[in-house]
Amino acid sequence: MFNLLSPSTGPNSPNVTGFYDPASGSIMYVVSDPQTKKAALIDTVLDFDPPHARTRTDSAREVLDYVRDTGLEVSWVLDTHPHADHLMASAWLKEETGAPNAIGEKVRDIAELWREIYNLPDAFDVDSDFDRLFADGDTFQLGNLIVRVMLSPGHTLGSITYVIGDAAFVHDTFMHVDSGTARADFPGGSSADLYNSLMAILALPDDTRLFVGHDYPPVGDRKDPAWEATVADHRANNTHVGGGTTEADYRKLRDDRDATLKLPDRMLYALQFNLRGGRLAPAEQDGQHYYKIPANKF
Repeated sequence: MFNLLSPSTGPNSPNVTGFYDPASGSIMYVVSDPQTKKAALIDTVLDFDPPHARTRTDSAREVLDYVRDTGLEVSWVLDTHPHADHLMASAWLKEETGAPNAIGEKVRDIAELWREIYNLPDAFDVDSDFDRLFADGDTFQLGNLIVRVMLSPGHTLGSITYVIGDAAFVHDTFMHVDSGTARADFPGGSSADLYNSLMAILALPDDTRLFVGHDYPPVGDRKDPAWEATVADHRANNTHVGGGTTEADYRKLRDDRDATLKLPDRMLYALQFNLRGGRLAPAEQDGQHYYKIPANKF
């Protein structure tokens, strides 16, 4: 798995290592305080084989091996939203590390949407499956570093950004500079909300390192995955919003493009898993766990 370190730039600046998962195009992050060696794991993937509906922990284990080999201690298991394109390793990582897991509080509203879609009125007790549900503006500690939570809806109605010193983990808002921005057509999504979230992120200091949630190379002449650029880079050069794109122009571009996109092949598996904090549904009478897939719904 391809990984790359973005080192601390000085006081109150974290080390960030990104790990690229080619199967889903996702980037997983280990962010750590250089002084205390306390670390958070952000948006870690649980491997999934759709034809066989089988999970593996290879990628998450590789992240934990990196943590061990670099002498870090996991303080938080964090997700930015309940992902549609991969199963999240939150529950497994919590069990392996003993660290609390967390996500945004508006996941309660996302769960309500998907209870209806799956016809599972009693499913998805997010208050029990996560140790912390963050509100917009919440702060918490990562070693000596302060983490600030920004509500960043659009891709989902409950997506959050983690801002840690000069690093911001902006998930499915921005893509890399040469790829633009993320889609906004999933249930609860909104191109208007996404535009406002993008502008709020671009209001961070120019030298803030933005770490995105996905990349799908090749892009133009670029063959390798990329996931880091500064606020200044995106403000000037992002292919969707750089140079002062108006909201109306952005929304037309985003909505028109989204109308051509297929659903991720993991989506209907992933949401019911991720809204349980990274867990399967309870076993049935035969001791087997099952996914519930709505037919002809999308």
